[in-house]
Amino acid sequence: MIKTVKTTPFTCQKPGTSGLRKPTKKFQETNYTENFIAAILKNIETPNAHLVVGGDGRYFMPEAISKIIAQAAADKNVTKLTIGQNGLLSTPAASNLVRKLKATGAILLTASHNPGGPDNDFGIKFNCSNGGPAPGPVTDRIFENSKTLDSYLVADISVDLSVKKNHEFDVEGKNFVVEIIDSVDAYAEMFQMIFDFEKIKNLFTQGFKVRFDCMHAVNGPYAKRLLIEILGAPESSVVNSTPSPTFNNGHPDPNLTYAKSLVDFMKANPEYSLGVAFDGDGDRNMILGASGFFVTPSDSLALIAEHGNNCIPYFQAAGGIKGIARSMPTSSAADKVAKALDVENFEVPTGWKFFGSLMDEGKISLCGEESFGTGSDHIREKDGLWAAFAWLSILAEQYPHFAVKDLVEEHWKSFGRFYYSRWDYENLSSEQGSQIFNGLDEMSQNFEKETIYGDLSLTGIKNFSYTDLDGSVASKQGIIMTFAKNGVYHGRAIVRKSGTGSSGATIRLYLEKYDSTNIDSDVQAAVKSLRESADLISGISKISGRKEPTVIT
Repeated sequence: MIKTVKTTPFTCQKPGTSGLRKPTKKFQETNYTENFIAAILKNIETPNAHLVVGGDGRYFMPEAISKIIAQAAADKNVTKLTIGQNGLLSTPAASNLVRKLKATGAILLTASHNPGGPDNDFGIKFNCSNGGPAPGPVTDRIFENSKTLDSYLVADISVDLSVKKNHEFDVEGKNFVVEIIDSVDAYAEMFQMIFDFEKIKNLFTQGFKVRFDCMHAVNGPYAKRLLIEILGAPESSVVNSTPSPTFNNGHPDPNLTYAKSLVDFMKANPEYSLGVAFDGDGDRNMILGASGFFVTPSDSLALIAEHGNNCIPYFQAAGGIKGIARSMPTSSAADKVAKALDVENFEVPTGWKFFGSLMDEGKISLCGEESFGTGSDHIREKDGLWAAFAWLSILAEQYPHFAVKDLVEEHWKSFGRFYYSRWDYENLSSEQGSQIFNGLDEMSQNFEKETIYGDLSLTGIKNFSYTDLDGSVASKQGIIMTFAKNGVYHGRAIVRKSGTGSSGATIRLYLEKYDSTNIDSDVQAAVKSLRESADLISGISKISGRKEPTVIT
């Protein structure tokens, strides 16, 4: 039977860069989660709609899935849910399922790289029928729906998520199916069509060693199936592989700060040629070479672009990489490779949905973000394991030469080096974040002439805007400052507010300096003048009252 539950709207359910993220306790408030689910379902007008549902295993996920089942069963249009066993589905695996099953969309329970637990974060996001995050017009409609809700519908049904089977229900005359499937099967099948598994397997028969740190998050089962069960890698190749509701009280963000244990392991065990860390929902990655050599996400994208046509069968079958895109704050390294390959390159705002429209139109095959996201058009999400296997493919092609560091340095010699660093100022007040960003925005509107700040001259400042293929405009996406020294272009600095936080404000400062000859400098020394000049202009240190950022990448 269907029951109507009275409710009142919440004013704070506007989705951010990738869904609605709030403290877990907020989602546990009476009707808060149900209201947002109802707002999503109200936007689904397709008869016999089929939704994929799953998440990263974080605290409160099972309860949220139970609410989705009850509300979807009562919805007039939704007739089927496909859910990963125990509720687990990595974000890339969910995207693949939507495309494979030709589903209407997906509801994903994740706050990505944010910590999980009763005192940390939870998130819900909607993906469309292409498998990618909902674009702005869709999330705007969901938000508008959330502001007018006075009731929602539920059906009194429950499902055991631990057992793989089809559950069928008669909900007041509507046949409603909940299909519980193996979380990994379809994803592992897809990988074996994308990559040359025999060539990669040969690496492990030759004693090649890798370390995949799943950070107690959702990629553990996927990495174990692919690396250990299918490729025969040693058990020690995959660590921290059991998903935990609190990520073992860790921070599932694959960077040098939060994945320090992997960095330390690689430094102490130089016989390991490749180290990779993943985030909470499995869509981000960090690449390390032997002895902990760090490959920036920008360089990782460029290296995969440079070598992908030679070693990834998926690209070869498509006639080669068609085009490359990067987010605006990502370094321009991939642009150089795109020019060498004679393919188009695109600069888009931060947010994977912008890549999705380019992929759907067949304009790009490969894309990436400096925030540790890399992917191709095999799905419509970034894919951490895909990036790791792209690197395995590159190294397999180079056999018996395994050195990630050598490959990166050879790339720098050919294309020049983009010295790159990101400074994150987390947990600022909303007022501080607005003061920094709004001050820069005003300056961008009134900039007239070159002005000296510190050792550099500010030659230009603008607030980045982007017109998507559907004609929608994403404005005020980040402040770009360009600098010169002694009349010669020196680099750029970017300031933007993160859209992935659950409260307060995070300000990110991106620093990029290109050098075609000197490729051996220390990164922070290379970008020092950019950082000092950008800080004088933006007032980040002064307004925040902080001498150092929370995280330096």
